[in-house]
Amino acid sequence: MKFEYMECGSVRNGPLAVGCQHCVEGGKMVLFITGKCDMGCYYCPVSLEKKGKDVIYANELKTSEKRAILEEAESMNATGTGITGGDPLMNVERTVNAIRMLKDHFGEDHHIHLYTATFNLEKVKTVAEAGLDEIRFHPPVKMWTRMGETGLKEIVESVNIDVGIEVPALPDYRDELQEMVDYVKDIGIKFINLNELEFSESNWNMMNSHSYDLVDELSSAVYGSEQTALHIIDLYPNVPILFCSSTFKDGVQLRNRLIRKAEKTAKEYDVITEDGTILRGVLYGDLKSAVKILMEDYDVPEELMFLDEERNRLEVASWVLEELSEELPFKCYIVEEYPTADRLEVERIPLN
Repeated sequence: MKFEYMECGSVRNGPLAVGCQHCVEGGKMVLFITGKCDMGCYYCPVSLEKKGKDVIYANELKTSEKRAILEEAESMNATGTGITGGDPLMNVERTVNAIRMLKDHFGEDHHIHLYTATFNLEKVKTVAEAGLDEIRFHPPVKMWTRMGETGLKEIVESVNIDVGIEVPALPDYRDELQEMVDYVKDIGIKFINLNELEFSESNWNMMNSHSYDLVDELSSAVYGSEQTALHIIDLYPNVPILFCSSTFKDGVQLRNRLIRKAEKTAKEYDVITEDGTILRGVLYGDLKSAVKILMEDYDVPEELMFLDEERNRLEVASWVLEELSEELPFKCYIVEEYPTADRLEVERIPLN
C-alpha cells in the first residue's frame, strides 16, 4: 500500500500492529513493570521517578497491588495492555504474573504486548507461554549493524506470537537503522515501529552530546527524526513500518484513553471536555461550613458536591459554583484536570 498519513503527522505503509490498534483507540493500559534496565540508551525518555527504580505503575497509578492494577484497567475499559519499563524481562517472574493476572481477569481477548531489549530465547518463551500476544524488541544502537548476533531470527522461528521491532528514528544513525531494517525484514518480523525522538527531563544531555535541535519551541521532538523515519519508509514500501510522531501520542493515543477513562469514572458533577479532561468547581476554606451554606442557603444537592479531604478542598459542579461564587466567602475556582490517578491539573480559573 502507499503511505497512509494518520492524525498528528504519523505515517504508515502497512497494517498497524495489533497492540498499536488498541493504543490508537485509547484502549491500552500501560503497565510499567520495572524501571530496571541495563542497556543505558542515551535517548531513553523514561522519567526520573521511574528510571532505574524497581517500581510498578498502572498508567499514572503507582502501585504493586493486584486489585489496584485491575481496577485501573477496568476504569478505562481497557481492551489491552502494553507492558513496559525499564525492561520487563529484567523481572520475568513479575511479568509472567502480570500477564496471567490480566488474562485470567479479562479473558484471552485482552491483548498484551511487551517491550524489551533482552534477546533471550528462554525468557521470551516463558512470557509467550504465559499468554503474551506480541513482543517488541528494542535493540540498542550498537547492535543495529550486528543484528545477526542477537539471536532474533531463532526467537522469531521459535515462538508463536507477533514479533516486531520498535526503536526511535535517530537522525544521526540513519545508515545503521537502514542496515537493521535490511536484516530484520527477511526473518519473519511482523512490523517495524519508528518513534519520533523526543527529549525529556531524563535525557536532556543528548541535545548537546549529539548536537540535536528541537523541531520548534513548542515541541519536544528532535529535528531530523521524522525525516529519517520517512526516508526508511520510502526505501521499504513492502515492509510494514509505522512512524509514530510525538504529537500523535498526546493528540490521539492519550486523548482517546482519557476520554475512555472520563466516560467511565466521571462524577455526576463533572463536565467532560472533548479532550477527555474534567472540568469541576473547587472551593477552599472552611469546608464543612461551605457544605452547610451550599445545602441550606442555596439548596445545592448533595450529589453535586464532594468533600475531598485528601486535597483539602470541596468539589462542586462547575455550573453551580460559577453562579454562586461571587456570593460565597470562599476562594472558588474552575479546575481542568486529567481523569487519571495523579489528577494532573491543566488549568485553574479563579471565580472570585
